[in-house]
Amino acid sequence: MRPPSSIRRTLASGLAALLCLPLTALPASADAQGGHRDGIRLEHLDRGLVAASTSEGVFLSWRLLGDEVTGSGATGMTGADFRVYRDGRPIATVTDSTNYRDPAGTAASEYRVAPIVKGREGRRSAVAKPWLKTFHDLPLKKPADGVTPMGEAYTYAANDLSVGDVDGDGQYEYVVKWDPSNSKDVSQRGYTGNTYLDTYELDGTLRWRLDLGVNIRSGAHYTQFLVYDFDGDGRSETMLKTAPGTKIIRYGSDGQVVSERYITMPREDVKAGYANTDDYRKSAADYFDHVVEMFAKWHEHPEVVAGRWPATLEEAFGIEKKYAYPLSHADATELANYFVDVYAPGRSGNNRLREFNGFVLTGPEYLSVFDGASGRELQTIHYKPGRGDDGLLWGDYAMARVEPGNRVDRFLSSVAYLDGRRPSAIFARGYYTRTTLVAYDWDGKRLKERWYVDSGHAPMANPFNAGPHGVDGTNPEYAQLTTQGFHSMSVADVDGDGKQEIIYGAATLDDDGDVLYSSFAEGPPNGNFPGQSIRLGHGDAMHVGDFDPDRPGLEIWTVHEGGRSAPYGWALRDAATGQVVHGGYSGVDTGRGMVGDIDPAVRGVESWSSMPPDQAVQAGLWSARGDYLGRNAPGTNMSIRWAADMTTQLVNGTATTVLQTPTIDDYRRGTLLTAEGTLTNNWTKGNPGLVADVFGDWREELLVRTADSSAIRVYVSTELTDRKLYTLMHDPQYRVEVARQQTAYNQPAYPSFYLGSDIDWSKVPVPGRR
Repeated sequence: MRPPSSIRRTLASGLAALLCLPLTALPASADAQGGHRDGIRLEHLDRGLVAASTSEGVFLSWRLLGDEVTGSGATGMTGADFRVYRDGRPIATVTDSTNYRDPAGTAASEYRVAPIVKGREGRRSAVAKPWLKTFHDLPLKKPADGVTPMGEAYTYAANDLSVGDVDGDGQYEYVVKWDPSNSKDVSQRGYTGNTYLDTYELDGTLRWRLDLGVNIRSGAHYTQFLVYDFDGDGRSETMLKTAPGTKIIRYGSDGQVVSERYITMPREDVKAGYANTDDYRKSAADYFDHVVEMFAKWHEHPEVVAGRWPATLEEAFGIEKKYAYPLSHADATELANYFVDVYAPGRSGNNRLREFNGFVLTGPEYLSVFDGASGRELQTIHYKPGRGDDGLLWGDYAMARVEPGNRVDRFLSSVAYLDGRRPSAIFARGYYTRTTLVAYDWDGKRLKERWYVDSGHAPMANPFNAGPHGVDGTNPEYAQLTTQGFHSMSVADVDGDGKQEIIYGAATLDDDGDVLYSSFAEGPPNGNFPGQSIRLGHGDAMHVGDFDPDRPGLEIWTVHEGGRSAPYGWALRDAATGQVVHGGYSGVDTGRGMVGDIDPAVRGVESWSSMPPDQAVQAGLWSARGDYLGRNAPGTNMSIRWAADMTTQLVNGTATTVLQTPTIDDYRRGTLLTAEGTLTNNWTKGNPGLVADVFGDWREELLVRTADSSAIRVYVSTELTDRKLYTLMHDPQYRVEVARQQTAYNQPAYPSFYLGSDIDWSKVPVPGRR
């Protein structure tokens, strides 16, 4: 394990999950002015009252706001109580929760709730009318179908979602990513349709659409979008990677397009001849010409000039030297033919480079900030770092599978309170052979870089035949970050100093960008590196939270795909140090993992991995303290806090060849909800558009697309609960993790405190207190 930087902050004695918001439904006696108290800056939210018709009456649920909390009691947080009104008349006073069932309510009833603080009633909420069912459909405007340059037709489906209050009214708007039916993994050949990003009101009003254009490929690894109030003006911005051809489409109140406008390209790019009408997608013929050009300039490559790579391509391919350098165009073409038709297929039958098309390997790359309400472009800058090349330096030609545009185009994003007060945007590129992250602050006018992290490329003696995974990068300060990243990242205050860190898979960056640690462990006797100190390495699933209430601080649960080259297939680590608390060696790619309090009879949060049942290793379900509970483990796609007793449920709906109807399943009680007429996303990942506490009490809502993507269906739990907790969106870790959920392989959001059936209310942080 890499030791911490020599400059480390002294650990604070408690969590600094601090709210500072005067909210729109404050008691009349409270200070209702704008601004922030000391601590982390979060959103102003309204009461979030929702009403849903059930067979037992009308179910009501609303928010306890963070700054209404004064402490804790035996069954929940203390502060405001609530008076419930139906049709203007009080019908109940609720003290033990923020939900209520009205057996006399009808579909025509109108409800409001008001806080009661020290006997005084505060401002009543906006009116809520009952949904006819336990869900609400948010209508969508699907993009038109399209056809690729190869003549392949494609359609669109709603995919990832995020939320933010874009207009400052205390209510969330919904940002929906549209994926074409031909979206691709970075390892897959072929053209894709454009990716679109829409911003909707809950009633289906489409505010604006972003067409990312032909120069942003579609797929889970390409577009990571952040929706957050970065400048503290009470309105969320949208921030993401763009390119020439990205277009802003604005809509009027009648749903018709009122304007279309390309993003503003940097002046130096326009001067250099780049234009928004450019198309950098490569056909198979284009790619071959690209290889010819790369080979013709082989003698000029800095790695060749420095003597770190073979001086000739023949040496790199292991064939007899035949050509004079610099290569003529004819000789470069002959070598390109050999590479494409002989060398690459000889390494793997999947290397069909004559069919390689649809990738964007050249052209400018940008990062843009947009006004969340109108779509107005606020700033566009060059994306940092740029790709540099088509993946040659990133190891995309080095392994048996030749995959240009793969490792170089792995992107992640998140939000973090790096200074303990204001949110910063985090954008990452790469996690196998080069790891880069950059943190930006947005002041309403300009992006300012806070820090930049770059491991440097993993060195290779031969870029056409090497094993660059698990090799230190060339930048000594960050060298051990390579191959530690996952297909997601998390943000949490792991060291208790009130500032959030970046958990980048098996490594963690401190709030100032220093490496806090990179987790290594001894290779097991039956692995490829027995007795050696090796990286825990890359994996697909990671979860960060307080999973063991009997241990101080936070924990990290990860699964790892290194097989015999990794010390663990699954592991629970101390988030502050990266040390393994308990885990197991699998010897194979352990592809999925999940955590949750699925069994209230077991202390703490359980964790599990998705190993096949016929594996000889002891995979399956584990307690927080490392007791093996057996192979009978639930699903691993997505979790949800749906039940009244604060246990965790699972969202299932994995698909391989046929899309499946999603369900919410309880480990003990079975299926609690079948979301008929809806579908999950991303096939085997089987994740919904979003799981988050978007309104109502502390429980999470399930947001999934209807089967025809005509709407986003929002399901709310109608189980009555007697547990009183503020909205999870007023916990800083949970809020930024919701913003991060859309990135690559979607993972659940977790709060900064232990949230389970055996919750200790006295240990739940009171927002606004240090």
